[in-house]
Amino acid sequence: MSRRFLRAFPCPARIIAAVVPLVFVLLGVAALTVGSIILRSFGPGFRVGRLLSATPFVPIAEALRLAEGPPRYIGVRGRVDAVDGFEDDAHRPLVLRRARLQVLRDGRWDVIDDHLEAVDFTLDEGLDSIAIDRSVLGDGLVVVPRESVGTVADAPDRMPPGLDASLPLRLRVEQVSSIEHAMALGVPMVDASGSVHLTAGLGRPLVLTTLEPAEAMRILAAGERRRPMAAAIALVGGLTLLAVGLILALLSAATGMALAASPSPSLDVAGGDPRSSGQGPGLVGDPLFAIGLVLAIGLGAALLALAYVRLTGGRRA
Repeated sequence: MSRRFLRAFPCPARIIAAVVPLVFVLLGVAALTVGSIILRSFGPGFRVGRLLSATPFVPIAEALRLAEGPPRYIGVRGRVDAVDGFEDDAHRPLVLRRARLQVLRDGRWDVIDDHLEAVDFTLDEGLDSIAIDRSVLGDGLVVVPRESVGTVADAPDRMPPGLDASLPLRLRVEQVSSIEHAMALGVPMVDASGSVHLTAGLGRPLVLTTLEPAEAMRILAAGERRRPMAAAIALVGGLTLLAVGLILALLSAATGMALAASPSPSLDVAGGDPRSSGQGPGLVGDPLFAIGLVLAIGLGAALLALAYVRLTGGRRA
């Protein structure tokens, strides 16, 4: 078999050195994709949880000052307060109460009736106070819910016609008391009267919770542990595989350049260096190709890392 015929095919070691990093990168991409799909299966709760974990918090005095400049999405903490509240059945002073009647269909709870009762309220920190725009508070309300479960047959007068009477039915009540401390996420804005309120903005919802972030995450995950754990493992594993692929690509490129820097004498004077194309001693391997491959993998890893940061709501100033 002639040397020219052998030179037409790359060395198996070079093929392995080029393919193995790519395999790790592809596995990393697949793991990150699986993790993101699991997280998005939580619906709106995933976005709220992401905002709770990533939004920077500022004092209320700073939030009032920021309302005069460009819009910024920030978080504040304070004590709930209202001039005129109302009481629940246990005579607790409330500022907000939302009751949702939901039916379980096709594995999810569909809202049949949504009743919201609320008054104007603020979050206070020392002498500073900021109003909360309760009119846009939807899925961003995260509190410990109170639930009662039954079937559609238990409330026929409140159900749409034609609904199966055996379907599971639940009444989910969420409320905020004026004796609680809370945190809120939103954009501070100046209203027509000149006062500052926290509202939705910049494509993000208004979020209000009376819980610490860790407890709020458990509420948003509906008490599940396996899905969040599986998502965390997939995301961490994906980033690890990407890092391993990049390191292997760098090592492969460094090895190729080291070999290229130390050519051995030709064994065939007439035919030139058998490792070259017949033009005398040349480079062993293809360092330019290796460098290009490393740069491509590095760029891909950077783009994937950026996508991961955006997916998980990395910190924003």
